[in-house]
Amino acid sequence: MTILEALEQRHSVRRFTDRPIDPEALSGLEEEIRAVNSESGLHAVLFRDEPEAFLAEKPHYGQFSGCRNYLAIYGKRGRAEDVGYYGQRLVLRAQQLGLNSCWVAMTYRQGKVARRDGNGGKLYIVIALGYGQSQGTAHRGKSAPDVSDLKDGDPAWYRDGIRAALMAPTAVNQQKFRFTRDGNRVSAKAGLGFLTAMDLGIVKYNFEVGAGKDSFVWAE
Repeated sequence: MTILEALEQRHSVRRFTDRPIDPEALSGLEEEIRAVNSESGLHAVLFRDEPEAFLAEKPHYGQFSGCRNYLAIYGKRGRAEDVGYYGQRLVLRAQQLGLNSCWVAMTYRQGKVARRDGNGGKLYIVIALGYGQSQGTAHRGKSAPDVSDLKDGDPAWYRDGIRAALMAPTAVNQQKFRFTRDGNRVSAKAGLGFLTAMDLGIVKYNFEVGAGKDSFVWAE
């Protein structure tokens, strides 16, 4: 599965089977976690077979069922956009490895997840992982004109980037972001709302996958 195929096929999943993560998938995911932590300066931690945070033994806790595996991502203050960007990189790698996922801001118990890591970074987000009872479904969202200045005659890479950004998960599906283009320079801004800075990181990663990183540069 290519990264673009993973982006197109990935949907939020909240109900999981009790199947343990396959060794090959686990190895690939751990490798990507190490790469992300080294590159980003964030601290992503994989918890496996840990039923406390989502009360996996109890049905339908906060719409979740059977979740025993998850990522916790920590970072210093002011890193919300980076958490979204690198978290989405991990989510799409998990999808490539056959795992389903769901970004979770609040619907989990403390369990073994500390509020801070050993380096003083705060817990930003938890991402549920595992083999879903289904592959999830797409939700109706905004259109390209709602979130960008896309118009007829714009280059294909920009259109493809906006399309990919619209498939990004955002808090309560709010999609509060906007893209503008000046030649090959692209600007992405977050709107006001819950977790919009983190959402911006997620949509920027999706945009890069859709547009191709060599097609443009981010404007300052």
